[in-house]
Amino acid sequence: MQNFDKKIEVFYNYFINHDGYKTVLLGLKNTLIIAVLGLIIGIVIGTLISAVRVVPKNNSFVKALDKIGVFYVSLFRGTPIVVQLLVFYYVLMPLLNLHINSVTVAVIVFGMNSGAYISEIMRAGILSVDPGQMEGGRSVGLSYATTMMKIVIPQAVKNILPTLGNEFISLIKETSVVSFVGATDLYVAFNRIGSNSYEFMVPYLVMALIYIILVVVISMMIKIMERSLRKSDKSL
Repeated sequence: MQNFDKKIEVFYNYFINHDGYKTVLLGLKNTLIIAVLGLIIGIVIGTLISAVRVVPKNNSFVKALDKIGVFYVSLFRGTPIVVQLLVFYYVLMPLLNLHINSVTVAVIVFGMNSGAYISEIMRAGILSVDPGQMEGGRSVGLSYATTMMKIVIPQAVKNILPTLGNEFISLIKETSVVSFVGATDLYVAFNRIGSNSYEFMVPYLVMALIYIILVVVISMMIKIMERSLRKSDKSL
């Protein structure tokens, strides 16, 4: 017990007196930025791909878009996200002569990766909506695209909200790999504290606790949103 108290003292000393908390705050900020923006980009990409996947294949252009969507999903679901980060940062950026900071790269790659998964989630959500909703929208003169965006997709989002919450939680946890491209996240922050203080036990325990708190908070927010949506449905 005394040994553990000593480890806590070492951690506290470095965390407070050597500005370790600043690194942790930076890591927490980057983790949230990557996860939140990655989810937003993923929702946009996923919605577009899923809309193309479910639209009637009446012409060659739509068929070509559908094949592109299938390839995109297969590519990003078939390779680990760390590989995607490394290829984008160390292969594509030099080839295209791009100069983008590591956090922005992580946001882009996480967004594109999330888009592949959300497209399948959204497609399942769209297919779960009563086909009569589409028919009703078309019967009052709305175009297919307008009916899809204003009637079908909003209902699909309600159906898949818990799954989107799980995707956000996955993004939060997967940000621990951004250290491969030099970005500072929670893992990098606490690993740096451990390396400089020569004590890893307490930093890693605190890091795990912060991840757990983030997941619990996100889960609570999702439940609140679900209850709010259920109340709005009952009031209709």
